[in-house]
Amino acid sequence: MSATDNILEVKNLQIHFGHGDDVVRAVDGVSFHVARGETLALVGESGSGKSISALSLTKLTPRAAIYAGGQVLFNQATDMLSLSDRELRRIRGSQISYIFQEPMSSFNPVFTIGWQIEEALKLHRKGVDRKAEVKRLLDLVQLPSRMADAYPHEMSGGQLQRCMIAMALACDPELLIADEPTTALDVTVQREILNLLAELSRKVNLSVLMITHNFGIVSDLADRVCVMKKGKIVEEGKTRQVLDDPQHDYTKQLMAAVPRLNPSRQKSASAEEVDDEMRRWMPR
Repeated sequence: MSATDNILEVKNLQIHFGHGDDVVRAVDGVSFHVARGETLALVGESGSGKSISALSLTKLTPRAAIYAGGQVLFNQATDMLSLSDRELRRIRGSQISYIFQEPMSSFNPVFTIGWQIEEALKLHRKGVDRKAEVKRLLDLVQLPSRMADAYPHEMSGGQLQRCMIAMALACDPELLIADEPTTALDVTVQREILNLLAELSRKVNLSVLMITHNFGIVSDLADRVCVMKKGKIVEEGKTRQVLDDPQHDYTKQLMAAVPRLNPSRQKSASAEEVDDEMRRWMPR
């Protein structure tokens, strides 16, 4: 696949915290790309730098973050790191959207879900019939239209996560960044949300960057995988290739950490065993 097919190219990204001898290289020379219509999984444990990498793409990192080097090219032309806050606000939500792991923190508790989705439409899609569009978006994420009148606290975690996906899709983004989107959900709801993301990416040809610590969700969702450890990418490749023949010891450790139903089985798992375990652990 040529570079012209890439919607996102990250080149030698470096994000630091602190100065001098106390500097923390949270992202240390990371490079990866996401092709149009592709789902890329960025996998690593907490502290590996994967979430900071995702947030840095539109400069949503904490104020203490120092952009020490690199480029983030969107649609081949736009270097996100060179844009002003005003220019970035035009892209966030409209062309690049995020889904986060804590949906309750992303909604205002005093307004209905429908009102909040309408606000996103008002900001980025002038002239659209907002009521009809809210109904369409809720239908897209398999929720009844009456949910538009519900407040966040009246919804379950799974329903709220679906609403967050609806809001993320409200402005027809080209790239969806999903940062641990199922962590706070029980295993059955996790599977439903992951199936929904996979279906939506196919239906609307959406490019997805999936951030996760769990190799178990990778096989069903991602086309390619990048494995991060201590701010660096230590392994990358097509999903099946990495699962079948992991090269780095850290990748093997992450695969071995997939929850097992039968503790008497060997500790390291083949790709097929990872698939089998996860399909039972997260029932459809």
